[in-house]
Amino acid sequence: MEKLDWLSDNSRYTKQFANYVGKLCHSMTNKAVADLLHLTEHTVKDLDILYMQQLLAKTPLCAPRVIGIDEVSIRKGHNYRIIVSDIERGRPIWVGGAGREEKDMDTFFVFLGTKKTKKIQLAVMDMWRAFLNSTNKNAPQAAILFDKFHIMRHLSKAMDQVRISEYKRVSGKESKFIKGQRYTLLSHRENLSLEGRQALKQLLSVNKRIETAYLLKESFGQLWDYNYEGWARRFFNNWKEQLKWQRLKPFEKFASMIESHWDGIISHCNPKNKVKLGFVEGLNTKVRVIQRSAYGYRDEEYFKLKILTAFLQKT
Repeated sequence: MEKLDWLSDNSRYTKQFANYVGKLCHSMTNKAVADLLHLTEHTVKDLDILYMQQLLAKTPLCAPRVIGIDEVSIRKGHNYRIIVSDIERGRPIWVGGAGREEKDMDTFFVFLGTKKTKKIQLAVMDMWRAFLNSTNKNAPQAAILFDKFHIMRHLSKAMDQVRISEYKRVSGKESKFIKGQRYTLLSHRENLSLEGRQALKQLLSVNKRIETAYLLKESFGQLWDYNYEGWARRFFNNWKEQLKWQRLKPFEKFASMIESHWDGIISHCNPKNKVKLGFVEGLNTKVRVIQRSAYGYRDEEYFKLKILTAFLQKT
């Protein structure tokens, strides 16, 4: 059979048509595309795969300077895969591993190669020990920066634990002010409606321990505003000092966690490490949208292609 440039690998369709199907699949479900073009879902999937493979081939992998490391759950039962992103270029570059252990993270550095690994200057991650150990072993020159959003989730969890313990401790009229106020306490004050602010004001006025915990939660975000480690350290020491005699065990555990991971947190003060930390969170949201739109993926390789091409310019 004669090979023609304008034919796709599947000779029943042109490359132009395969690209058209692939672009549609970016914003529509495979079933919707199949119904629109009078194709089978299997055919749509094949053409979408062909389109994404060609898209990746046109976008070569450059040596990243700043990487973001996170995990994604691909199905129920704590079944995870690791996602590594090039934060400066705003794209995921690798999805893999058989879990989220150190050996799984090592697989990424094998994929990247020694030459490109040596060019990594900063690795953004949560405080998962396996990610930290693997990065220190394979890219010792890279500074570690723990993700701000992940840390603040730990703080929100501590706040919620205080709310629950106080609800169990008090009784009568005071407990009714606490019930149903989880969202109110975990949200920033400026994001609350007028009704929410009134409920918050009333709650804080009747429970001193929750008021103290809330004020500590709201003030902690100031840590990331400092550009010098000395000032950041002084702020944290003062913040931690306020925990004395307050009997806020969840906050004391949180402070101990910050203390033990201080080097990875204070890296943010270095001007060279001022990167867009929101990209990793945005990628997680994008992955969940991809999963929900297809009600999950049985074909893992197809799911990986969807993630890797999610932020590439569609051509």
